[in-house]
Amino acid sequence: MAGTGAHYYRTADGTGLPHDPFNAIVGPRPIGWISTQDAHGVRNLAPYSFFNGFNYHPPIVGFASIGWKDSVSNIDATGEFVWNLATRELAAAMNETSATLPSDQDEFTRSGLTPVSSTLVASPRVWESPVNFECRLTQLVQLQDTEGEAVETWLVLGQVVAVHIDQQWLVDGIYDTPGPRPILRAGGPAAYSEIGPDSVFTMTRPG
Repeated sequence: MAGTGAHYYRTADGTGLPHDPFNAIVGPRPIGWISTQDAHGVRNLAPYSFFNGFNYHPPIVGFASIGWKDSVSNIDATGEFVWNLATRELAAAMNETSATLPSDQDEFTRSGLTPVSSTLVASPRVWESPVNFECRLTQLVQLQDTEGEAVETWLVLGQVVAVHIDQQWLVDGIYDTPGPRPILRAGGPAAYSEIGPDSVFTMTRPG
């Protein structure tokens, strides 16, 4: 029975565990693989483990950056970014883009990925990725704790203004979610998960 013999802790006092389980419990999570460029056209590409969709119409996605990183700085300056779907085939290249590089160095070059022009925003897309969302910034919010104190984390929300989908993943006009084998961030410092056909089940909402 849930709760019987449960490990309990107050978050302010620490977990009492070898590794904070928060990320493992809230997971697996879609990866915010975000491409941007600064006001001078210098490209940046980075994965963020706190990412999701927040609204249907208009479609709004968002990611949280722990620290004011190049992605946030670029989006703040230009008001634009692109989300790129991370897949099992692209996992190693995606991981390369997580390296901490000087602002003037290009993660596309480091990872061997191909930047291609977007249609409505200046930020480049990852050509190898099967899905790209071109986004315009709607809100940039610094998080706060329960005392109203600022947290060094910024939530970036953007409206999807254009979408690119590899046509092989449209089956009779329906997007095949597990088809491109998307990867998600799981718990711990290095764990990931993969969505495949065997992990999908259907369940109809009650009327």
